This record gives sequence, structure tokens and C-alpha cells, in this order.
Amino acid sequence: MSHQAHPPSEATEPETPHLDFAGTTPYEDYVKADVLTHLQHTLSDDPGEMVFLVTTQVMELWFTVIVHEWETAAHALRSDDVPTAIAALKRSVRELEALNASWRPLGQLTPAQFNSYRSALGEGSGFQSAMYRRLEFLLGEKSASMLVPHRGAPRAHAELEKALHEPSLYDEVLRLLARRGHPIPESVLHRDVSRRHEHAEAVEKVWADLYAGDQNAELVRLGEALSDVAELVWRWRNDHLVATRRAMGAKTGTGGSAGVAWLEKRARNNVFPELWTARSHV
Repeated sequence: MSHQAHPPSEATEPETPHLDFAGTTPYEDYVKADVLTHLQHTLSDDPGEMVFLVTTQVMELWFTVIVHEWETAAHALRSDDVPTAIAALKRSVRELEALNASWRPLGQLTPAQFNSYRSALGEGSGFQSAMYRRLEFLLGEKSASMLVPHRGAPRAHAELEKALHEPSLYDEVLRLLARRGHPIPESVLHRDVSRRHEHAEAVEKVWADLYAGDQNAELVRLGEALSDVAELVWRWRNDHLVATRRAMGAKTGTGGSAGVAWLEKRARNNVFPELWTARSHV
């Protein structure tokens, strides 16, 4: 009887992975999993608080990644590197989808379930997230008053103040359009970038003209990547609104905000507004 020999690669393959490391594992050195999994300090005896806390921490990590992507895109646009900007925006779309999915563990909370640990939050509110505020500033949703809650955290306050006075992602898009020969008004190009971008008919016309042309043109593809981002930001805000409405109705929000009323107002705002209104004129 003949025996078929195993390929050399199989014969030399170890039965178990390398298990013995000096100190921590290379995985721990890179990921810092031990740090991440010991950051949860609940303030109530309710078992549901752990889900709320971890989900909120995961959201903060996604905010950090998305801010990185949009800053990468803004830097690329300043250098007229549209492919790199589009690639970063497309990555952020997948990350926004994962961020939005974070509402699922919280989206079914009843008022009684939320109230069981709500008092432990005190005046804590997602409204106070510095990283989420940086994300909003990159979208062009700017307001100097939003720096006030962070005055007690010097590093966060300094980073937000810097971001407030830098061009937003959309500002960089409009400057790129102007450099490519499109008639973006001087009042838009040289506006106070620390204030929220407001809809401009001339910008709307530029987008309408672009969308009426070659659908594979680089600037149209950039517009569609931005539209994907804007759509998912709108979905994030609406999912936040629905989860809050289910959990607490119309009561005052944590941190003293107007709760559902505040979120309803935010959900009505479209980022990159001319990209949406231009579609009516194509």
C-alpha cells in the first residue's frame, strides 16, 4: 500500500501558534485591549447601564476614526488630490454605517429601562462630546458657543477652538471648485469660516451644472461621495431622535438640553445643502 506524502509546508506547520511572549502580547501592545476593556465604571446597579456605557464609548471611537478620515479628505482637497479625498470619504461612509448601527442596542429602550440608570448620568450628555463637536465642525456646523462646555478641559477646548477657525470639509470642496474655474462667489470663498455655512444660490447652480454634465467626471464623483456622507449624517441624527423619543419622550434631555425638541431641530438641517437643492434643477 502506498502512502501519499504531505506537502512540505504542511509537514513543517506548527500545531499551535506561538504562545509564550516576554511581557504582554504583541496584540495587546498594539490594540491596548486591556485598557479598553477596563474603562467601564458603571454608576448604578442596573445591568443595562453597561450596554449604554460601552455603546457610548464605541460611538466615541467611531467619531475619532471619522474625524481622521474627513481631516485626511480636507488636506487632500487643499492639495488638489481629489482621488485621495474621495477614497477617505468612501471609507468614512462604511464607518458611518457602523456608527449608526450603534443605536441598535439602545433603540429599543423603554422609559422605565432608561430611567433605571438615567439619574447616574447626572448632567452628562452626548451634547458634551468634544470629538462629536469636531465632527460637526468639519461638516460646517459651526458655533462658537459650542466651545463653552469644554472650557474645563484645556486640551479639548484648544483643539475645538482651532477646528472652529479652520475651513470645514465643505469649505475646502468649494475652494477646489473655484480653483477648477467654477464661479463660486467671493463672499463664499472669503466668509468667516467660524460660522455655519449657509445655502448660496450661486453654489447651487455650480452643482446643478456639474450634475447635468458627465456623470463620471471627478467632481461629480466627489459630489456623490459627499452626498453619501450627508445622507448618513442625516440618518444618524434621525436614529438619535427616535432612540431618545422612545426612551424618554419629550422630557428635558440629560445635561439640561431640550431633548427631543433639540434633536428634531438638528435633524431638519442638511449638511452640504446645495448638493441637495441642486438636484431640483438638473
